[in-house]
Amino acid sequence: MRTITLRRSLVALFAAAISFGAITQAQAETLRIGYQKYGTLVLLKAKGSLEKRLAEQGIEVQWTEFPGGPQLLEGLNVGSIDFGTTGEAPPIFAQAAGADLLYVAHEPPAPTSEAILVPKDSSLKSVSELKGKKIALNKGSNVHYLLVRALEDAGLKYSDIQPVYLPPADARAAFERGSVDAWVIWDPFQAAAEHQLQARTLRNGEGLVANHQFYLAARPYAEKHPEVVSVLVEEIRSVGGWIRQNSAEATQQVAPLLGLVPEITRTAVERQAYGAQFISPDVVEAQQQIADTFSDLKLIPKRLTIKDVIWTRPDGPPASAKVAQQ
Repeated sequence: MRTITLRRSLVALFAAAISFGAITQAQAETLRIGYQKYGTLVLLKAKGSLEKRLAEQGIEVQWTEFPGGPQLLEGLNVGSIDFGTTGEAPPIFAQAAGADLLYVAHEPPAPTSEAILVPKDSSLKSVSELKGKKIALNKGSNVHYLLVRALEDAGLKYSDIQPVYLPPADARAAFERGSVDAWVIWDPFQAAAEHQLQARTLRNGEGLVANHQFYLAARPYAEKHPEVVSVLVEEIRSVGGWIRQNSAEATQQVAPLLGLVPEITRTAVERQAYGAQFISPDVVEAQQQIADTFSDLKLIPKRLTIKDVIWTRPDGPPASAKVAQQ
């Protein structure tokens, strides 16, 4: 009797082990991507080309939308996604908070796709007039650095203004009801405010910031699945090239995905930059400057070394070095 019981127990344990293995395998065969309402990933998701290509390797793709870069990288940090896209500042704040992430690739600069906006009837005419004013922004987002640089360029300190940290939807509501004097925001929210609210641009990023869009991965995933990461960048680059050549058609496809009219969408699409590249040394240096700035302002608790979180292919030199040789 004991022998039968023991056999049954072993069978149950074996079945449980197989079940656990199947779950683990299923998890390993799913690529989880975080995206926002801007950039190339929106159209990549719609086209389905990535799914078709990875299906050949038995890999499924899951997509999760986030309201901003900080929230997306929090998802990456807690393990709910493997890959995503943000602006310049979010990965710096995430790295400072201990997130185990890697920079994989970036888009070319797009400085006009973020701006400091004021209401159409505002008396404010220059950034220097923002002293003492309430300014809404998503803390740790790409526009955080734009605000710092714009204030510095106007002879003001960050402590001279009253930052009001709000995600885009809440910031727009505060902007509309006059609870804040200005709003620092990116496309397509920027384009929507310009078209729908006739918001005025006090200063965009031109001449101040590059405003790179970055693609980032959880370090464990990138190190375990470098071939999938490479496919991702190839597909992103391919879709970006198509958008450059077909902005009108891209607008028609993206508009319903964003829930915006084509006029607003086209403004955002045309202000964005396309042509994903692996991280280059000059971009690492630019990110280091941003990180040092935030550290000096005590917006992050410690100094960072950006080169420590750049993705390196296991079969050779860093991806940035390979791009430089092309």
